[in-house]
Amino acid sequence: MTASTSSSLLGVYGVIVMDTNLNPSVILVGLCRKEIRAKSREINQVRASSLEIATMEPKREVVVIVGAGIAGLTTSLGLHRLGIRSLVLESSDGLRVTGFALSTWTNAWKALDAVGVGDILRRQHVRLYWNVTTSLITGNQTSITSFTAKGKHGGHEVRCVRRKLMLEALANELPSGTIRYSSKVVAIEESGFSKLVHLADGTTIQTKVLIGCDGVNSVVAKWLGFKKAAFTGRSAIRGFTELISSHGFEPWFMHFFGDGFRSGAIPCDEKTGYWFLTWTPTSKEEELEEDPTKMKQWVLQKLEKMPRNVRAVIEKTELDSIFSWPLKYRSPWELIRGNISKGNVCVAGDALHPMPPDLGQGGCCALEDGVVLARCLAEAFTKKVGDNEEEDEEKEQYRRIEAALKKYANERRWRCIDLITTSYIVGVIQEGGSKLINSLRDEILAPFLAGLLLIKSDFDCGKLHSS
Repeated sequence: MTASTSSSLLGVYGVIVMDTNLNPSVILVGLCRKEIRAKSREINQVRASSLEIATMEPKREVVVIVGAGIAGLTTSLGLHRLGIRSLVLESSDGLRVTGFALSTWTNAWKALDAVGVGDILRRQHVRLYWNVTTSLITGNQTSITSFTAKGKHGGHEVRCVRRKLMLEALANELPSGTIRYSSKVVAIEESGFSKLVHLADGTTIQTKVLIGCDGVNSVVAKWLGFKKAAFTGRSAIRGFTELISSHGFEPWFMHFFGDGFRSGAIPCDEKTGYWFLTWTPTSKEEELEEDPTKMKQWVLQKLEKMPRNVRAVIEKTELDSIFSWPLKYRSPWELIRGNISKGNVCVAGDALHPMPPDLGQGGCCALEDGVVLARCLAEAFTKKVGDNEEEDEEKEQYRRIEAALKKYANERRWRCIDLITTSYIVGVIQEGGSKLINSLRDEILAPFLAGLLLIKSDFDCGKLHSS
């Protein structure tokens, strides 16, 4: 034992030595031995743990999907329906329901039907029949559009679906153990024809395919070379209200346009309603986003000319059911020049195409992504590789996976560019902000803008099976 160790131990136990009749040196030796044994055990545990981590084989998976949101769960369920197992890594400790609800248009229902959960959600939500727009500047109704019209791909179908129920419907159809919660990805590493995914808890997973569905701040998108999503300069406030009795809403999508803002209210079912407001905040208004009470009061002031029954629902919204965030988008130029896929890695959902909410297509587009991606990827695994050497088989399968993801990227690229660009332009016009734009919006463009919602949702991503 060194002198410094004896000194430190004597400092710790000096009071005990002074207050006992035993030989101080005997006590000191005993205490030192006890301390040394404890330290030795601690060091051995650390060494054993470090050795275990160093020698631990990575967990092996065929497909790893980062993010248990709409795109991630739809992709996983699509693959499951086609007989391919996947592992979904979710950073939070449960399904995330930020946003409360989403308008679910015709294209989304085709995707939900493709993975087999459409009817589950239809039973839980009312069907909407009209889109009614009103100017809060003049008080006049500016357009009314039927949601029962037929498009190129059949009749239209629109509902406002609770995000929680959609995620649960998708997750409940997956095999037990598919979703791994509290699994934050911190690094991605090349490993031959595979990728190594490193998690915050020290776990390493080796996978043949890596799919990033991890939202606007995607780790996988960053690995592919995408920049951070750009700020539109606009923000949104969303609210969700659950009532004991009926809210009295008609089965309509109610749009309200004001001077520098756009708002809406939609029933999910007979007792729950969803509302939103988008605007371009001043620096002072940005501070409101940190205080739900002030934010709610500000919204009610903005919407003072809104119909009484709609204001009543907003007034009854609990503070923890009001959420505000800045609206972001991915530049279309990035999708033209960037890598949606690279080798055996790709992105989907908001990791690929964050967009303003003005067409209501963010979540719908994510559902499309999931179906198309599952269909393309299944082709890579259902075709036989051949009876070559193991390394040749790995190389051939990697080549098939790469080709499948390129096919997915090419199929989705221009659809995403169209929706992002149109959403951005429509959002600027709908919010108004000048007398000229307000006048054009309310008196001339209102029917056209309402019609765009149906035009852009008149899309069929196809079935899971290509045949």
